[in-house]
This record gives sequence, structure tokens and C-alpha cells, in this order.
Amino acid sequence: MSFFKKLKEKITQQADSVTEKFKQGLTKTRDSFAGRVNDLIARYRKVDEEFFEELEEILISADVGVTTVMDLIDELKMEVKRRNIQDPKEMQEVISEKLVEIYRGDDEEYEKSAALNIQKDGLTVILFVGVNGVGKTTTIGKLAHKLKTEGKTVMLAAGDTFRAGAIEQLEVWGERVGAEVIKQSAGSDPAAVVYDAIQAAKARRVDVLLCDTAGRLQNKVNLMKELEKVKRVIEREVPGAPHEVLLVLDATTGQNAMSQAKIFKEATNVTGIVLTKLDGTAKGGIVLAIRNELHIPVKFVGLGEKMDDLQPFDPEKYVYGLFADLFEGKSEQ
Repeated sequence: MSFFKKLKEKITQQADSVTEKFKQGLTKTRDSFAGRVNDLIARYRKVDEEFFEELEEILISADVGVTTVMDLIDELKMEVKRRNIQDPKEMQEVISEKLVEIYRGDDEEYEKSAALNIQKDGLTVILFVGVNGVGKTTTIGKLAHKLKTEGKTVMLAAGDTFRAGAIEQLEVWGERVGAEVIKQSAGSDPAAVVYDAIQAAKARRVDVLLCDTAGRLQNKVNLMKELEKVKRVIEREVPGAPHEVLLVLDATTGQNAMSQAKIFKEATNVTGIVLTKLDGTAKGGIVLAIRNELHIPVKFVGLGEKMDDLQPFDPEKYVYGLFADLFEGKSEQ
């Protein structure tokens, strides 16, 4: 059975609101990326060097990243030789198959890295990092909502004490989702806020503590020292924590998001990415660049403005979202 047919069957069986969210959320990328791929395939009668050169340009313009594109093109060329592909129409399936492969890598490793590291017993501490304006506080609120719907008790730590309105914004989210917010006055030491939050979370036997942090990248050295101090406090008070360090990136900033990821990866042990505003960009290939070049799993993606539009990342649903028109229009064979 072909990859397309297998994935189509799987998606049909799993057809739910999440699959639809990926389809709707990736509309801009699909219209741009898949539309151009389909146009390329329609214009060529054979798969040759010129075909690959144009495909390379399309992938780079979708922010898949130059390194990842080169790897992908090499693999596609090998696959074309192996299968003796002459007809460009057959390339739609090969491209989508390789995109899933690039993301998943080793299946067992992927399954382990994709899941959120929630402790079975005791307090789980999740630290959020990222520059201002990427949607960090909103992401914390949405993840709190998701965890609460799963039956967890959640507390929020207002560790971004420098950005005007950050504490108040987190408090609004706390009220919306029914989660207590531990805070101090603006300008306080973020590590002290997180310390207080850990003590409160332990005393109230909370399941998950979500910690906000500052994101003033223009003052990089101070910011990184601050994050290291917060992390040390967490490690001291809860052995083995933080259980996740989630870096929040804005998908619409493209390669700038990659630069931010590299900086934060150097300073903190980032365990996963939350990619916000994926529905707002035509360059959704950034997901693949992050995974392939930084070897950090994308754990969640933002596919809209609603409370439940923060979704665990699924590479198969992502590829379906990119090629939905093709999957739905492809005849059984």
C-alpha cells in the first residue's frame, strides 16, 4: 500500500476536530507551498535537474531552511533513482513521505521526545522561555486550560516581572482557566517569584506549575543569567526539575525564530518548542527546519486564537494539512 493511501486511511479513521484544525491552520502555507509544488509538477514532463532546482527554491521560500532543503533534495534524488520515477506526478507522494520522515526520524525516539514530561507523582515544573511578543503568556494560559481539562491542578508563576502588563496579563489567564497565579510587584527578582510559587505549589499539592519568564533579548547577557538563576532555584527546590523547558517561537518570524532558538538553546536546556501563530504564516516549513537543524522537538503548535487551538504537534496531520487538497482529491489506486 502506498504512503499516500496509508496516510489517507489513517487520517480518515482519525478524522476529528484536531485533524480539521491542522487543515484550517495550515491554509496559508498550503495555498503557497502546496500550490506552487502542484504548479511545478503540472509544468514538467519529466523529473530532471531543473525540476529539482525549482523545487529547492519553493522549499526555501517556505522557510524549510537551507540545510534541511539540501538534505531533502539529496534524499529525493536518491528516491527517484531507486524507484526509477519518470513522471513528476509521482513526486507529490515522495515529497510528503520524506517530510514526515525528516520530522519523525527514529520513531521510538520521536514518541519519547514528543510527549510532555508530566510526573506521575509529585510536582511537575515547566519553564517557559522566549522573547517578548511571541505569545508566551497566552501559550501558558492555553496549556493551563489543556492540562485542567485533563484533570490536572495547575498553578502559574508570574516570573516575567519586567515587561509592562505581563503580570496582569497572566492574572487574566489565571482567572479564565481557574488557576492560581503567584506574583510579586513589577521589577521583583524573577527567581524569588518562582521560589514562592514552588513553595505554594508544594503546600497546595498542585500537579503542574507553569513558570513565565522575561524575554528581553536586546539585553541578552543579563537575560540569560536571569534564566540560569531561575533554573538553579527550580533545580534546588524540586530535584529533577524543570521537567520541561519550552521555548515559545512565533512562526511568522521565520528564520528569525531559528536564530532565537539557537540563542536560547545555548543558554538553557530547551526540551521542546511551542510554535505560535502557525495559522498566520505562509512559511510553515519552519517546523521542519527547527526539528532537523536544532534537533529539538516541536511539542505544540498554535493553530488559531481560541482556547483549544494550542495542539500537540503531529507530523502526519501536519503533512496532511500541507497537502489536504491533494489527499482529498487523490483517487483510490
